[in-house]
Amino acid sequence: MLSRVAESIYWMSRYVERAENVARIMDANYHMILDLPAGVGEQWEPLVVTTGDEQLFKEFHDNFNRENVVTFLAFDPRNPNSILSCLRSARENARSVREWISSEMWQQINTFYLMLKEASQSGGGIELPHEFFVEIMMASHLFAGLSENTMTHGEGWQFARLGRMLERADKTARIIDVKYFILLPSIDYIGTPFDHILWGSILRSASAFEMYRKQYGQIAPDQIIEFLVLDGEFPRAIHHSLIMADLSLRTISGTMRGRFTNRAEKSLGRLLADIDYTTVEDIKACGLHEFIDNLQTRLNEIGMVVQETFFAPPAPSVVVNQPEA
Repeated sequence: MLSRVAESIYWMSRYVERAENVARIMDANYHMILDLPAGVGEQWEPLVVTTGDEQLFKEFHDNFNRENVVTFLAFDPRNPNSILSCLRSARENARSVREWISSEMWQQINTFYLMLKEASQSGGGIELPHEFFVEIMMASHLFAGLSENTMTHGEGWQFARLGRMLERADKTARIIDVKYFILLPSIDYIGTPFDHILWGSILRSASAFEMYRKQYGQIAPDQIIEFLVLDGEFPRAIHHSLIMADLSLRTISGTMRGRFTNRAEKSLGRLLADIDYTTVEDIKACGLHEFIDNLQTRLNEIGMVVQETFFAPPAPSVVVNQPEA
C-alpha cells in the first residue's frame, strides 16, 4: 500500500473519532449543567482547555460563555479541531482514497459532513443540544460500523483502526482531565453529591455510565479512574484502546509483541507495557492530572513517530559538488 493512501485512511479515521469525542465532551457538559445545584454557575472554559485550543480561542473571543464555546468547538472553521473542521478534513481524506474504501463509507462520511455544514449555516445555534450531539455520535458509530463490515480487513483497515484507537485513547484522557479543570465551589464539596455529578458527567462523556454501574455500582473516583484508564475490555478505556492500536500496528508490520522493528512499535509497546502494570495507587501517587498529562505527551509522541515511520517522505539526499582537481 502506498504511504499516501495509508496516511489518508489513518487520518480519515482519526478525524471522525475526534469529531465524535468533541461532541461527547460538549454533551456531557450540558448534562452536568442541568444537574448543578442552585447558585453554581456554568463552566465552559474547561471544554476548550481540554481540547488544547485555549490560546486559539482567546484570539477570537473575549469570554468563555456558552455561545462562544459551542460555536468555536462545533462550527468554527478557524478552529482545526472543531467538529465541522474535523469532518471536512475526514471527508477530503476519504475523497482521495475512494477506491480503497467502500461506497457505503464514502456516502456516510459525505452525509455526515453535509449535516454539520447545514447546521453551521443556520447560524450555529443548537435548539436541542442533546439530540444534536447524539446525532453526531451515532453518525460516527455508523461510519465505524461500515468500516468494520464493508471494508477488507487488510492494511488499509488496520491503519484506520490504528488511527481511531490512538485518537480515542488521547480523547478519553482529555475527558478524564476535564475533572481537574472544573472548579468546585468549595473544597467541602469533595465527596458530596455535587462531586458525584461531576464524576458522573465524565462517565457519560465516554458512554461509560451504564457499564461502570454494572461493574462497580456506586460512584467512586478510584474505581472510575480504574475503569476509564486501566480496563482492558471496555471499548473506550485507554488500556483497551492501546491494546487495539498495538494489535493493528503489529499486524501491519508482522512483528510479535515483545519485539519491535521500528520506533512506532517501540514507543507504543513501551506505553502499553507501562499501562499493563499500572495500578490506581500508582496513578494517585503520581497525581491524576500529572499522570494524564504525561500520557497525553507520550500519545502525541507516538502519533509523530507513526507519521515519521509510515507516512513522512524520506528526506532528499544532499548532493555536494566536489571542487575540480
